[in-house]
Amino acid sequence: MEEKLEKQLVSEPEEWDVEDLEALYAHTLSPFREGEILKGKIVKVEKNAVLVDVGYKSEGIIPLEEFPPQEVAVGNEIEVVLEYREDEEGRVVLSRERAERIRRWNELEELYQRGEPVEGVVVSRVKGGLMVDVGVKAFLPASQADLYPVRTLEKLIGQRFVFKIVKFDKGERNIVLSRRLYLEEEREKQKQERLATLEVGQTVEGEITKITDYGAFVDLGGVGGLLHLSNMSWGRVSHPSDLFSVGQRIQVKVLEFNRETERISLGYKQLTPDPWEKVEQKYPEGSVVQARVVDITDYGAFLELEEGIEGLLHLSQMAWQRVKHPSQVVKVGDVIEVMVLSVDKENRRISLGTKQLTPNPWDVVEERYPVGSTVTGKVKAITHFGVFVSLPEGVDGFIHISELSWGKVEHPSAVVKKGEAIEAKVLDIDKEKEHLTLSLKQLTPHPWQAIEQKYPVGSVVEGEVVSLADFGAFVRLEPGVEGLIHLSQLGKPHVSRPEEVVSLGQRVQVEVLRIDAEERKMSLRLVAESTEEREEPPGSEHPT
Repeated sequence: MEEKLEKQLVSEPEEWDVEDLEALYAHTLSPFREGEILKGKIVKVEKNAVLVDVGYKSEGIIPLEEFPPQEVAVGNEIEVVLEYREDEEGRVVLSRERAERIRRWNELEELYQRGEPVEGVVVSRVKGGLMVDVGVKAFLPASQADLYPVRTLEKLIGQRFVFKIVKFDKGERNIVLSRRLYLEEEREKQKQERLATLEVGQTVEGEITKITDYGAFVDLGGVGGLLHLSNMSWGRVSHPSDLFSVGQRIQVKVLEFNRETERISLGYKQLTPDPWEKVEQKYPEGSVVQARVVDITDYGAFLELEEGIEGLLHLSQMAWQRVKHPSQVVKVGDVIEVMVLSVDKENRRISLGTKQLTPNPWDVVEERYPVGSTVTGKVKAITHFGVFVSLPEGVDGFIHISELSWGKVEHPSAVVKKGEAIEAKVLDIDKEKEHLTLSLKQLTPHPWQAIEQKYPVGSVVEGEVVSLADFGAFVRLEPGVEGLIHLSQLGKPHVSRPEEVVSLGQRVQVEVLRIDAEERKMSLRLVAESTEEREEPPGSEHPT
């Protein structure tokens, strides 16, 4: 209408009438309400202001600072809000910023009503949470900043996120956001999408969210799975943190998937071939390989031949000589040569040996230590029943307690000491059982062989009372040689018990009455009691 009237008045000035003039003027002064959003066109850019034509009788004015530089150009159409009808100069006062705010509030209201998310930038920390710029200022409670509690909210300042509007009050200019709700909804979407396509045997990518002693939890995109420690590597793994870290993205294979419980078991080692598939070809029995000691037990050591393949070096296979503990031979981290003794692919077991890499000393033991020969060795161990002697070339011999002395021995430690170098006579060899029997006492003649020459009948000698019996007292003249003083030979009449005359440990002078070398018996008579006596309580006894 305005354009029509203008053309008419310009082209036909002689036909102007009062009604036409009133209509044109009324149109140009159509009612404008303060606070109303109007559309206008930039007509002029001044030093500090922009003039905008909004169809009023005069141009509106907007401060230049309300415009971004790229939008300040004559001819650009913009939305503005009428602030005042006229200022002191008679111009309409407009606001572009206020129009933007109103438009943004309207957009946010629509997003809230439709339940759609909104993007924004965290701008500051306030009590109870954060302020977010979503075109207008909105409040983000600390509890809604993430899926998990955020210890340091300040680290989120300056970052752009997506939020859900959980409270919207246009009148009070109050907006409350939740990033947590948005993430939960997105996670649920991803979860359903992932569950719909997930199948056993698939290789998928995920992010490690948690590490425990027994495994790692992996987020596959809204749904989590467990990567158990046993499925991380074909080799030995002490702790999941040795291989992985929280936040790390990895490829895994779906081993098990229960759609009802949504439990997912994952595997990492299954992405590579099982090293045990070709173990028999790679490590045939009798082959010699290098291996690294990874663990030591009381019964042996475990060695890693390669990642995922370990074998047992049993204590009995470490050396030809007796080994008390594996730590005497190897330590964790040692790289040694071993022989493959056996391979059990089904049960994943390999038996290894190191002693097989050296000659077996028992193969030549009869030549090196013939029966009857005298050998030199070191006392290796002492027990209550005998002594173990270490000989050269890794051979151990044994001396029974009865072979330590011609006399009675209460305990082997009374004759030899651990670590002592001794000579012994070889009595017997059992190659099959690897037993070498030795004797210490047989290095010297038996004392009874020359007993009649050393203690002729009628000679008087000194000895020690070593045991008492109802019929008399036994006296030791030297180790392996003892004689009996009968009750009738104790030198006093009517003796009913030997304790009446002598006591255990007492040194006495005796006369040799009779000798039977074949039966190893000697009769004695008490001649005199030694002044060095050891009193024993009545009733004390000595083993016979």
